[in-house]
Amino acid sequence: MSSLGAAEIAAELRRGILDGSLPLHHRLPAERRMAETHRVARNTVREALARLAEEGFVDIRPGSGTYVAFQPDNPTTSKAIEQAGPLELMDARFALEPHICRLCVLHGRRARFDALDSLCGRMEASLHDPVAFSEADTEFHWTLAETTSNRLLSWIIGQINSVRSQDEWKLMRQLTLNAAMIERYNVQHRKILNAIRNREPERAAGLMTEHLETARLSLTRAAAA
Repeated sequence: MSSLGAAEIAAELRRGILDGSLPLHHRLPAERRMAETHRVARNTVREALARLAEEGFVDIRPGSGTYVAFQPDNPTTSKAIEQAGPLELMDARFALEPHICRLCVLHGRRARFDALDSLCGRMEASLHDPVAFSEADTEFHWTLAETTSNRLLSWIIGQINSVRSQDEWKLMRQLTLNAAMIERYNVQHRKILNAIRNREPERAAGLMTEHLETARLSLTRAAAA
């Protein structure tokens, strides 16, 4: 089986939609074929497609197939995403994710909190597996956006996360994600989730800022090495 997960498959399809290689109304390959192409389980493909459907990129029609439902209005959007580097991604996240945590406190429901808790468990079980950790980490931050019940924020975070599947980001992941750093991130993720569950918006926002500062410093050091 491949090491690709649902988040990375979704990011790959999202890029194709944004750059026009998967045009509006284009029918995607069947789940089984996509699973064979990516060497993953069909459930992984199904999860990726469900995520894209929630973001408004595809339309899943039972008995018919999955079709592209999004057409970029501005061709510079996909170009900006393609050219964005890891540090640009971090700056964008600083602008959004602390407030996303506040909105999670306001709009969050138990089912979403349970999903976030499960993702924390997956990250904690991936102490020595940077690829598995990165996949669960991407999904954790995307699920935070989903917890706000704000579709625009979910879409924006989806665009930001698409940068994570690019080669430059993968290199940075190899350079920065060791067991010690993963353990540190896991502690931070738990604190963020606990603050959200305890309905502490400003504490949650502050903890997210601290988490992003840790990640940005790690990336900056790697880039300078």
